[in-house]
Amino acid sequence: MKNVVTIFMLIVMVSFRLIKGLTRNSERQIPIKIGHRGAAGYCPENTFASFNKALELGVDYLEIDIQMTKDGELVVLHDPTVNRTTNGKGKVKDLTLKEIQALDAGSWFHPKFKGEKIPTFSEFLDVYASVTGLLLELKKPSLYPEIEIKVAKELMKRGLHSGENNHIIVQSFDINSLKRFHHLLPSIPIGVLIKNTGVKRISTKDLNSFSSFASYVNPKITLVNKRLIRRIQHHGFKTIIWTVKKNSDVKLLKQFNINGIVSDYPDYF
Repeated sequence: MKNVVTIFMLIVMVSFRLIKGLTRNSERQIPIKIGHRGAAGYCPENTFASFNKALELGVDYLEIDIQMTKDGELVVLHDPTVNRTTNGKGKVKDLTLKEIQALDAGSWFHPKFKGEKIPTFSEFLDVYASVTGLLLELKKPSLYPEIEIKVAKELMKRGLHSGENNHIIVQSFDINSLKRFHHLLPSIPIGVLIKNTGVKRISTKDLNSFSSFASYVNPKITLVNKRLIRRIQHHGFKTIIWTVKKNSDVKLLKQFNINGIVSDYPDYF
């Protein structure tokens, strides 16, 4: 109940920010503010405490990671194991939802967060889908057969798949997974995540291949330069940069005409 009340109080403020962000002049784009796993610099990532903190800090979107349990339930968790962010051990795909939700997902960050749970994707949508924009990452989808279908069904169940609900973006490093999801729900924008691969550029061949299913190309901040951003935009893509963890990162990105910035510290910009 406490979470619901908190979210209700933030609806008007966040809705205003979202509408404002979506209607800004594209010629002088002001990046949308995206909370990385909520506000991961201040709270245990991918928990209700983290999401609520991000909303308090005025984010336009929440970024989360989606994985799947042994019994086929979608959960909001970054790593393929529970080892780093809970008091348990084991692979997500080898644990049932009941086992995962019995874990403490807060104490590892700070004792005051003791008792925070790993949310299900359904619980997350029930609270936040009507409040703010959502940047959903399909995490390690090759580990979870048909995860794309399950995510699509959760969105469809809530009517979040129509073109009118353009505040949802689905992204992943897995190209095949993104293609499958695009086939299921073509109205939802797709983002291709790019990280360092030993070569600090994305080839024209890559960009051309993305154009059949993706609307965004989202590079890691260590890859970003003016030439790369121009090339991405020249091919017709929008771009979201991840993950800002330093004030100096914000200063760097101010020189670029980008669409969004993902940060552990949303109040940095």
